[in-house]
Amino acid sequence: MKVSITSLDLTDLDVDLVIVPLTEQQATESLNTLADDLGPAFTRASDDFSGKDDQTLIVYPENTRARRFLLVGLGMADDVTMESLREAAARAADVTAPMGVETIALTTPRVSVDLDSACQALVEGFMLASYKYLDYKTTGGEHRPVERIVMHGDKNDTVGRRGAERGRIVAEAVMLARDLVNKSPHDKTPTLLAREFEKIGKKAGFEVSVWDKSVIEEEKMGGLLAVNKGSVDPPTFTVLEYKPENAVNDRPIVLVGKGIVFDTGGLSLKPTKDSMDHMKADMGGAAAVIATFDAIARLSVPLYVMGFIPATDNRPGGNAYVPGDVVTMHDGTTVEVLNTDAEGRMVLADALSYAKTYNPMLTLDVATLTGSQVIALGGRVAAVMTTPDSDSVARLDELEAAGLRSGDMVARLPFHAFYKKQLDSEVADMKNVGGREAGSITAGKFLEHFAPTPFVHIDIAGPGWTPKKMPYRPIGGTGFGVRLLTEYLRGLAAPKKTKK
Repeated sequence: MKVSITSLDLTDLDVDLVIVPLTEQQATESLNTLADDLGPAFTRASDDFSGKDDQTLIVYPENTRARRFLLVGLGMADDVTMESLREAAARAADVTAPMGVETIALTTPRVSVDLDSACQALVEGFMLASYKYLDYKTTGGEHRPVERIVMHGDKNDTVGRRGAERGRIVAEAVMLARDLVNKSPHDKTPTLLAREFEKIGKKAGFEVSVWDKSVIEEEKMGGLLAVNKGSVDPPTFTVLEYKPENAVNDRPIVLVGKGIVFDTGGLSLKPTKDSMDHMKADMGGAAAVIATFDAIARLSVPLYVMGFIPATDNRPGGNAYVPGDVVTMHDGTTVEVLNTDAEGRMVLADALSYAKTYNPMLTLDVATLTGSQVIALGGRVAAVMTTPDSDSVARLDELEAAGLRSGDMVARLPFHAFYKKQLDSEVADMKNVGGREAGSITAGKFLEHFAPTPFVHIDIAGPGWTPKKMPYRPIGGTGFGVRLLTEYLRGLAAPKKTKK
């Protein structure tokens, strides 16, 4: 999809559809102005459109080259945010989809959100709402996506152009993550997934290297190897590196993504309904990490970033690891396995331990890790935890602010030291589960044991997949985490330039 900006008069815009977002305060005056320029159809429209945030109205004007206009309500001006702009653009996309339009124009709204952010949000919302995954459709999969979005703004508006282009790149990265999550498990074995990562890195401009099972064995990644024992497909460990010449950091920021390409639960078998049936999404953390690399490389974010993706499936094969096994991890810690369905933390622990090799300035993992996260926060907000230190409050503040700006919202959970006691084992250094109480937190404490400091754990079990359509999120993989991480990393690279 191409995105551009123009300052042509509305009468001269040669597009299939012009989308006009308006607040309640602007509606009457703006419709009168449009009526003066484009004809009385907008005067008649004022009877049915007041700018409320659930309103849309199609208008067919007389005096313009554009075939139709779509009025979209933003609600009260004081309530307009980047997220409400995304959702308004998503409503426009939903109305537009059956029309089969190829070119649209989005008029720049006059709201309190700065122009750069507003243009980004509108483009993101429209593109993400237009997403469809049709790779396996043989019939009924016809989809004519919009080919070109034109932002209508002031002359020589470089700020709006920059925001719109960033919105396009970020939206494409999110859709890349969605594609990977939605892909059939047989088409994303660890080896096939790693090949996809190599293609993405080559295209976007970052380094990708893939370890096979022999290298993983040499590195003694006992957690990853244990989970893989029940599989017929070998594991992989993918290393990502993005190091631009103008990077502002010498020590890398590390991103770790859980790459369980399908999770049956192993011998601790999951029920099918509402559980195993969407476990192709258990590599949503890996998808978020690779897509974030795609975004920051294409946006030329001046940061040195490393990424690690341990990948395997978790199946109850004849040699599968069993409850009661004691596994020696990459760092030498022994772990008593009491639930083979707590496999994500086992593979992530090895990756986090390996990350210490690079002495990172900050390490973040992203994972569809626990059902407890869904119970606590639902399907739109991820859980975030961090090692307690003098910067932990500021770190969480920045992550939550990045979540509000990006639409990938997070909420902090407590991370006190006493939670780790639930992982004490009678036969090994620690257990891989801590019981029902505070399940998301004890999973995070398990990972903290292996991770470099400072460390951030982001549990996306709920928002990584949606069983029902939500604003700009169709059923299936959501690509959650890409916008959050991209926005957060942009803030670390240029904190004075990134607006809250």
